[in-house]
Amino acid sequence: MFEPLVQNGATSRGALMAAEIAEQPAAWARLLREGRAAIDAVAREVRRYTPRFVLFVARGTSDHAALYAKYLAEIQLGLPAGLASPSTMTAYGARPDLSDVLMIGISQSGGSPDLVHSMRVGRAQGALTVAVTNNPDSALDEAAELAIPVLAGPEHSVAATKSYTAQLLTVFLLLEAIDGRRTDAVHQLPEWGAEVLALQPAVAEAATRYRYTQRMVLTGRGYAYPTAREAALKLMETCYLSAHAFSGADLLHGPFAMIDPQVPVLTVAPDGVAGTALRPVHDQLARTGADVLTVGSPAHLASATVGLALPEGIPEALSPIVEILPFQHLALHLALLRGTDPDHPRGLRKITETT
Repeated sequence: MFEPLVQNGATSRGALMAAEIAEQPAAWARLLREGRAAIDAVAREVRRYTPRFVLFVARGTSDHAALYAKYLAEIQLGLPAGLASPSTMTAYGARPDLSDVLMIGISQSGGSPDLVHSMRVGRAQGALTVAVTNNPDSALDEAAELAIPVLAGPEHSVAATKSYTAQLLTVFLLLEAIDGRRTDAVHQLPEWGAEVLALQPAVAEAATRYRYTQRMVLTGRGYAYPTAREAALKLMETCYLSAHAFSGADLLHGPFAMIDPQVPVLTVAPDGVAGTALRPVHDQLARTGADVLTVGSPAHLASATVGLALPEGIPEALSPIVEILPFQHLALHLALLRGTDPDHPRGLRKITETT
């Protein structure tokens, strides 16, 4: 059904992305095994600093990791948190007072000039600055006072996959260490990831439904909302279709009018608050007759046209690390069906140098 990823010993379209998706459970195990010391050292400095606010700086895929981290900071640490607009400090030259602010820059490469400049401004304006990157020799690491490598290993496909989930796990471990807690379930992530990756045949079959689709809507609530946004980005950059991501609450406030049976809706409904909060959206989708693909808890799949069940027992705060995997595979297989190269999307490079 699909073009092989390797033909006559030569790498073909999607081989890099496929390999890097498959590497994720091993990358998480490596981070859990080798990354704790650096994370704990940074956490000790943060506790000494006692921030009153957490400000995240990121772009693209890393911005979705930052949004996840914002939920963690507010829910787990009880600290207000926000996402910086780098252009206020780059294009507009703003110099806000960042005393008592913990500023965390998240980037796969650590090379985007606007993130580096924002980190330097933050440090000069009183923030405690931390870089979270997949490149410990990056300019972002040099600009920050403290740095944590995500240990994902080299990532060659333009579409970020393993670096994204390694960022999620890194910020989870960091904020948990700041709070002085440990979650034993985190060590089950590699096993859960392997179970979810085994859904690939079902995801590949689902991709055939959407081969000629030009528009999609993605939605989730709470911790699952960053997953919806990251999934939309993967579909846009690899498949060249229009994918709109909304919080489930925002979707019901107007954008729902665009949905009809010809506009597929992809939903993220894990165990916990996020899945329960999405029930009104699923109910409305059922009344509309929409084509719905849901990744989530078996309890939330009944009304889905296509349901992809996550393993049971995953804590809601950890679920985004595994629930993105089927969407990564969907983007990969749909791109191959549509004749695009998900490893090298047109007009894109691995490092985007915005200012």
